[in-house]
Amino acid sequence: MSSILAFAGSNSSTSVNFKLVKYTISQINGQEVKLLNMANHTFPMYSEDREKQLGFPEAIVQMNTAIAVADALVLSVNEHNGGPSAYFKNLLDWLSRMDREYMDKTKVFLMSTSPGGRGAIGALEYVKNALPRLGADIVATFSLPSFYTNFDEDKGIVDPELSNAHAKALKAFISELP
Repeated sequence: MSSILAFAGSNSSTSVNFKLVKYTISQINGQEVKLLNMANHTFPMYSEDREKQLGFPEAIVQMNTAIAVADALVLSVNEHNGGPSAYFKNLLDWLSRMDREYMDKTKVFLMSTSPGGRGAIGALEYVKNALPRLGADIVATFSLPSFYTNFDEDKGIVDPELSNAHAKALKAFISELP
C-alpha cells in the first residue's frame, strides 16, 4: 500500500481544484490517502531576507515533511493570469529553499481545472515543467476545462470523454505506485 498526499494548489475555500482532488481520491482504493485543504494553510511570502532572519516557517517545515513521507502526490493546480497562483508558486519557492530535490522520485498525478475552456492548462504546463527539476516523477496529467459544465459534485466528471480521460490518467498513475 502506497502513501498518497492529495491537495490543490489553491488556498480558496471554494476551490474547484480542491473539488477535483477530492473526487479523484474518491476513485482510489487500497491506498493510504491524506487530503490537505490548503485553505487552512497559510505561508508568508518568500523573501531571502525573511529566511535569513527567521528561518523556515513551521507550516513550510510541516508541508515538507508531509511530502517527504508520501510515496506519491495527487495535485491539481489553479491558474491566475496564465500561470500558477502566487500562493502555489510561493509554496514551491519555500519548499525548494529547504531542499532542492524535496520531491525526489515522488510519483505525481498532476491535474488542473478552471471555469474557462482551457482548464488552467497554462498553470499545468508550468508546474509540469517545474516539478521534475525538484525531483518529481510526473506520471500522468489531466486538465478539466469548463469546470461548472463538466463537473457535478454528486456525480463527478459528467462529460463521458473527459471522464474516460481522467480514469485512464488515474489508472496510469496508480499502476506506477510502489
